[in-house]
Amino acid sequence: MKIRKWVWIPVFLTILVIAIGCRHKKGEVRGEVTLTLGAYTVPKEAYENEIIPGFQKYWLKKTGQTVRLHESYIASGAQSRAIQAGFEADIAALSLYEDVERLRESGLITHDWADCRCKGIVTRSVVVIAFREGNPHNIRDWQDLTREDIEVLYPNPKTSGGAMWDINAIYGAGLKISERKTGVPNPEFARNRLKSIQRRVRVMDKSGRASVTTFENGIGDALVTYENEVILRQKQGRAMPYIVPEATLLIENPIAVIDASVDKHGNRELAEAFVEFVLSREAQTSFARYGFRPVDEEVAAEFAGQYPAPSLLFDISYLGGWPQVIKEIYGPSGIWTKIMEELARE
Repeated sequence: MKIRKWVWIPVFLTILVIAIGCRHKKGEVRGEVTLTLGAYTVPKEAYENEIIPGFQKYWLKKTGQTVRLHESYIASGAQSRAIQAGFEADIAALSLYEDVERLRESGLITHDWADCRCKGIVTRSVVVIAFREGNPHNIRDWQDLTREDIEVLYPNPKTSGGAMWDINAIYGAGLKISERKTGVPNPEFARNRLKSIQRRVRVMDKSGRASVTTFENGIGDALVTYENEVILRQKQGRAMPYIVPEATLLIENPIAVIDASVDKHGNRELAEAFVEFVLSREAQTSFARYGFRPVDEEVAAEFAGQYPAPSLLFDISYLGGWPQVIKEIYGPSGIWTKIMEELARE
């Protein structure tokens, strides 16, 4: 009895699938995988132009999988709160320690995210002062930002991690400068310096990137910002001269895998590989090209001429660490909070 041709079709398809599967190398997985990055606005260009394409090539070569990256870039504090409220980012690349800790305290991060290579820090920078081309107001240091003829810009610390770095830099610089003069940090001098500069602030945008845009639109005489934001503008051919104050703050930006999201999405290995990749020599070199100070020591040595250390450089530990800073500067009775209340009354 003759068997009709169509009877063999299912058998043929089954054999074809098996044959294709046998062609895969051991351990190789095909298909497309997705990853969601929730980041603050400042490193957007570095991620989009070099680091994400570099990771996609790396992962494709390693596994045969195509990685689709979903990206979100907003102010660090706002991004942290969005993830806390339900935005399912697999990775949080934020401006400051406190924004990642918020996610840990909410139960979204269950591992010790800082107990890893580079202590969870992916990039560094310093706080600088940008000014108009030709420096018409002769801005040389923090003291110049207290003058009545100067209008200053920096973002709002209620939404922006960058703003906290800026304010911490101004207050800490006051401590450092007074310490150099007398041998002991003078909190009253530092507070008065911060208040005098805050009095000259004209606009407080939601993010560091928005603050830079406002400055580029012609508002303000001086901009307190990240060094890498200014270098990025110069890389793009825009005129934005700046000075690195002798006393300024070392910025350290964290990154962490969000356990709640990767466990739900089943892509933990992919997310952890991304974090490892951004700490690689290749990615750190990309960050350095976009104005960030690398955390990789070898890459940092290569770019040492581009990123000299200010004479009175300090880090967040000089101010007691983030928990103390949050309480003593931004808490209900904090230094900056009280300064804002006083200026409102004045």
